[in-house]
Amino acid sequence: MINLVRALGIAFLFAKAGYAQTGQTTRYWDCCKPSCAWSGKASVSQPVLTCDRNQNALTDPNVKSGCDGGTAFACANNSPWAVDDNTAYGFAAVRINGGTESSWCCACYELTFTSSAIAGKKMIVQATNTGGDLGQNHFDLMIPGGGVGAFAQGCPAQYGSWNGGATYGGVSSRAGCDSLPAAVREGCYFRFDWFQGADNPSVSFQTVTCPSQLTAISGCTRH
Repeated sequence: MINLVRALGIAFLFAKAGYAQTGQTTRYWDCCKPSCAWSGKASVSQPVLTCDRNQNALTDPNVKSGCDGGTAFACANNSPWAVDDNTAYGFAAVRINGGTESSWCCACYELTFTSSAIAGKKMIVQATNTGGDLGQNHFDLMIPGGGVGAFAQGCPAQYGSWNGGATYGGVSSRAGCDSLPAAVREGCYFRFDWFQGADNPSVSFQTVTCPSQLTAISGCTRH
């Protein structure tokens, strides 16, 4: 047990210091209020911003999630975007070996893809969510049309209807993005353009300072 605790502590220190580690990715977009949008999760400037059905920002962290009958949802501007041909920004649900939400909520990570057609490309993501079904060093990238997973009720509640493809994996082609609401369509196209349709590519990753472009959207920075 002592050796296990020591190993987990070393893993966390390496992650905190920004040393490169290896990890995995998946994708999702369930429209639910992100976990880091609740107060008390970490030492941050404020919890992650959420939006109502009309994409108006909500600043009250106590508003109930739309996936539980409330009115707080993930904002459409949490969609990923290309900075240039080799760099992209976005958001993700994460689980980092040796850490907890208090250590990763609103932290940023530079992912370098190590498999598929996008090997060598980099994506900087801010952690805004987590998930009990995530593995260790796991980044579940927020990509519209990436699959609603276990929370199928969120997107229809926010947009009135949702034709997002398979529950896990989402739409299967760029044309499938055309069936999504206009507010998130560009984020879906990202998967088939910059992301080249990559299916859960592996990564190496390290902690980095969050770009202002990401914190301006999330409203959240770590202290």
